[in-house]
Amino acid sequence: MEPNYRFSVAPMLDCTDRHFRLLMRQISRHALLYSEMVVARALHHICREGPTGGDPGERQRRLERLLGFDPAERPLALQLGGDDPRLLAEATRLAADWGYDEVNLNVGCPSEKVQQGRFGACLMAEPEQVARCVEAMAAASPLPVTVKHRIGIDERDSYAELLTFVDIVAGGGAQRFAVHARKAWLQGLDPKQNRTIPPLRWDRVQQLKHDRPQLTIELNGGLEDLTSCQEQLHRVDGVMVGRAAYAHPLRWASVDAVVFGDTDREPVKASAVLRGLMPYAERWCAQGGRLWAFGRHLVHLVEGVSGARGWRNQLTREAGAANADARVLEQAALTLEQRGY
Repeated sequence: MEPNYRFSVAPMLDCTDRHFRLLMRQISRHALLYSEMVVARALHHICREGPTGGDPGERQRRLERLLGFDPAERPLALQLGGDDPRLLAEATRLAADWGYDEVNLNVGCPSEKVQQGRFGACLMAEPEQVARCVEAMAAASPLPVTVKHRIGIDERDSYAELLTFVDIVAGGGAQRFAVHARKAWLQGLDPKQNRTIPPLRWDRVQQLKHDRPQLTIELNGGLEDLTSCQEQLHRVDGVMVGRAAYAHPLRWASVDAVVFGDTDREPVKASAVLRGLMPYAERWCAQGGRLWAFGRHLVHLVEGVSGARGWRNQLTREAGAANADARVLEQAALTLEQRGY
């Protein structure tokens, strides 16, 4: 079986929560999934407040909201945001204690809020600091430490600067680099614009792999289907898909066979995804959770087929009700099965 990083679903704020990860796990048994970014300083504050200061039970509940996941989601990486080696090491130890498979340092987010915290893409200007962070994280636990970054920032976007950044950070012990093949403009573009306006430079990432064959390099950015992923896997070690996985989850139904060689499994249908999610949704609702936590992701599950819009509208209406439970998913699955979906 190929390593899990051969195909991964990128960390995305407000998207890759535990509910969406469970959805994607119905589609692929093998893909590496990522958490949303968790800020190391936030974890530190929670831990500092308990158990001696504050309610230990509340401390655990707050950690559960940030770090909790179902074992079925694995293999799973925790993405961390921060620039303080001590706090990132502390967060890495927590990741190991909670059962994550690896930790990833965010050096790619261009949002103004993240910049104010002095982490994300702006750290590409400080490769030595990133290397110190990675070194501290690697020393804190046996988990692999990986880095997600851009090909450059602002006017600092030459290939030589990218190569220098990667070399310095690799010296700190980074085991894999997930490279978003666009540079980031830290001023003048918002995060959404930074995903589309700077031109894609897949060639830069391919050249990086060629020039540093000993490093494990993943390509992220602009990968819209399995065909483009297969083409890139001849040139890099792994591919990371973001918005195309969130907006079109069933587009990737063949990934286990195509990328991981798991030919024992037929491509999953939308109805099977819903039925696979029902046990988790039942437990979630029984614990007081809203079904909409699942439903908001499921509206992207069915597209391009007869009746898709009506099905999405009905699911949105019924899953959004205050008293909705897993029976909504069962009925939605039955409707799809009757249509062969």
